[in-house]
Amino acid sequence: MTIRKRIAADDPQLAALWERSVRATHDFLPEDDIHRLFPLVRDTYLPALDVQVFENPDHSPAGFIATDDDTVQMLFIDPAQRGQGIGRRLLDHVRRPLLKVDVNEQNPQAHGFYRHYGFEDIGRSALDGEGRPFPVIHMRLKAL
Repeated sequence: MTIRKRIAADDPQLAALWERSVRATHDFLPEDDIHRLFPLVRDTYLPALDVQVFENPDHSPAGFIATDDDTVQMLFIDPAQRGQGIGRRLLDHVRRPLLKVDVNEQNPQAHGFYRHYGFEDIGRSALDGEGRPFPVIHMRLKAL
């Protein structure tokens, strides 16, 4: 399995992977939000970010990480492949000093994953980036 830079032809598969992962991990997110966000992820967010794809031997994506400067904007793993070290390998691939990430408070598995990796909580917002009542935990990778 390899990690490679996203190409535009990946976007439909990555958006489908995003949806499968969100359905498996974001049970707090209403169905309307998933439908609203899907085309934004596929057509706006993926092309705008630096996206690295973790590729299976058959070239299908097992997961992806999207960054913007020093911030992880997205990290999604195919639910069928969670727990195999893919998220850790993707984070290792983009690791840099003072890397940041925001995590939904209602997603304790993701919060625990980032803490186990070495991130620390540095703040909390009661609303998400769109002003909705989904609290966000702000995290930063601990200095080595």
